Amino acid sequence: MRSLYLLIIAAGIQACTPEEKTDTQSTKGEAIPVRVMALQKEESSPVIQTSGLFTTDDETNLAFKTGGIIEKIYVKEGDAIRKGQLLATINLTEIEAQVAQARLSYEKAKRDFQRVENLYKDSVATLEQFQNARTGMEVASRQLEAANFNRSYSEIRAVNNGFVLRKMASEGQVISSGTSVFQTNGAGQGKWILKTGVSDREWASVNVGDKATITTDALATKTFEAIVTRKSEGTDAMNGSFTLELTLKSPGLGLASGLFGKATIAGSRKQNVWKIPYDALLDGNAQSGYVFVTNDEKMVHKVPVVIGSIEKNEVVIQAGLENARKLIISGSAYLKDSSAIQIIK
Repeated sequence: MRSLYLLIIAAGIQACTPEEKTDTQSTKGEAIPVRVMALQKEESSPVIQTSGLFTTDDETNLAFKTGGIIEKIYVKEGDAIRKGQLLATINLTEIEAQVAQARLSYEKAKRDFQRVENLYKDSVATLEQFQNARTGMEVASRQLEAANFNRSYSEIRAVNNGFVLRKMASEGQVISSGTSVFQTNGAGQGKWILKTGVSDREWASVNVGDKATITTDALATKTFEAIVTRKSEGTDAMNGSFTLELTLKSPGLGLASGLFGKATIAGSRKQNVWKIPYDALLDGNAQSGYVFVTNDEKMVHKVPVVIGSIEKNEVVIQAGLENARKLIISGSAYLKDSSAIQIIK
């Protein structure tokens, strides 16, 4: 009886197996239902999202005219300063020696000229000797002027009322000529600027004078209107991006140099683009992604696209759809390249 029972079970399994295989084969290669939309180019103004740091147009790096040892620094970072205020001095031992040497050289050249002048009047010295003595005196005079000028710039004074943004040296430090010691600004008297870096494609779509809207997390409730006032003509050596300067139209009350800001720039250069739904874009990042398209409504192809911007309700595509007629907007998750499809009307 047990053997008969096992025989019946085995026969049942053998009978079912061909049917399951047939069902599996019948589902393989079935058309996947999708929704599509017709692709059509339209003219659009690019919207560029970018970010940068706030600064002012009167920021100044201050340095000593001559090199030497910093003797005294009178201010710290964040201090308010007044125009003409003494900020730092350099040890003058070497510079005073240079001034004294130039003064002695001038006095000697002056005596030599007076002596030769008297001899020339008495017809003892020649005209050439007289002219050479006068030239020597004038050269020594200019050297004395240069030494006095260098001495006057052996201290740093504030060029405007403002604040010390950065202190880049310390007392006792040996510093070379022209090396920045302070960075200062003009206490909000200048215009506030957001400096931001953009890609080459974004740079090309913006003109000077284009409008922008700026926000910052430090002043979450404020929005600043700005315009593009400068486009760099070369890339930044540090990060390879192009620099834009956005100047605020209103006073930047509450802003501080170095604050992080986010900007939305409305580019004025019209472009022919495609606008597609979010759901149609696959593996998208800042500049590229993939979509599925079809030309015969029977088979799909996966194609790469160049993303221009991501707007409020759609994605702007700049390139990649030139040879496509229709875009898959629903069902993309189940597709692969060359998958068969069935259009849902």
